[in-house]
Amino acid sequence: MAGFPIVASRRLRSTPFTERVEAAGLSSYSVYNHMLIPVSFASLTEDCAHLKEHVQIWDVSVERQVEISGPDAHDLVMKLSARDMSQARQGKCYYAPITDGQGGMLNDPIILCLDKNRYWLSIADSDVALWAAGIAEGLGMNATIHEPDVSPLAIQGPKSDDVMAALFGEEIRTLKFFNYAYYDWRGHELLIARSGWSKQGGFEIYLHDSALGTILWDDLWEIGRAYEMRAGCPNLIERIEGGLLSYGNDMTRNDTPLECGLGKYVSLDSAHDFIGKKALKIQAEQGLTKHIMGVKISGPPIAPPANIFSCRSDGREAGIVTSACYSADFDTNLGIAMMSSSISASGDLIDILVGDEWRSAQTSPLPFS
Repeated sequence: MAGFPIVASRRLRSTPFTERVEAAGLSSYSVYNHMLIPVSFASLTEDCAHLKEHVQIWDVSVERQVEISGPDAHDLVMKLSARDMSQARQGKCYYAPITDGQGGMLNDPIILCLDKNRYWLSIADSDVALWAAGIAEGLGMNATIHEPDVSPLAIQGPKSDDVMAALFGEEIRTLKFFNYAYYDWRGHELLIARSGWSKQGGFEIYLHDSALGTILWDDLWEIGRAYEMRAGCPNLIERIEGGLLSYGNDMTRNDTPLECGLGKYVSLDSAHDFIGKKALKIQAEQGLTKHIMGVKISGPPIAPPANIFSCRSDGREAGIVTSACYSADFDTNLGIAMMSSSISASGDLIDILVGDEWRSAQTSPLPFS
């Protein structure tokens, strides 16, 4: 895909951290939830190597919060979420697929229960607020749905605990994975979760006031100097190696959470009723026709594809590769693929069309090892 500039408009929002991101050596943007998202700084390979060794600060404001509040907030969240949220409690983060009536993936947010009548859905790239508002209106629910002024800033990498402890205190080291708590910063109470879109560990700071964006960035940046911190972003290579799926790339409304390997987050065997449950129960009973897996692709390094790669087995169509890259650590090309259920993830040999060349490949479980 040719590299053309992105023209700013009211439809394409910047973030509270955009000025600092661009000053820190940004090399390219993409668009996510109608906002600018950084996608590279030095290079994918160099950014990946640094992330695995040190610590990075990520502008992930694009992870917008859909706030659902009011007397029927809990019932609405239960209706939306394929994961049973009946026991949701404050201080916990829940990965929870959202599906349509046919079981197709609409989003895969992290849900934060702020109290029994107030939730944040930290969303992937689709308009969940419109879906939630439509469901609430159609069912006559007493709930308010809106996007609050909340912009996540992530600190990721093996030195993230050191940076965060230096600014927020040593107690933050005890915060457990997928838990959140509140920490004081300059007289403000910040919600911070141990989470993030990498396998290297880290935190997400839910900044509640856009006007404070550059101040928070500068405080973290100054502390980070001692830990070789750089500006970064979710890294394609690192996420493929770790088997982290990207909504809109590796899974869309044409795929169900069962096909995407997310069955453990779907409550089919409880009394929990949600949109899409009937269709997913039928699919579970009848069996899958496709499922997600990894692939190792032979040949010279490939550039990340703008479109899918076709796959075949014994001359027959077998599936598609949805994300791919060259991994220096694995010294081969890695991909995430949605494959026919006839193909096993345990090392089956297939062919993948890269450009105009069919390359041999081997299937693999996710994450890669």
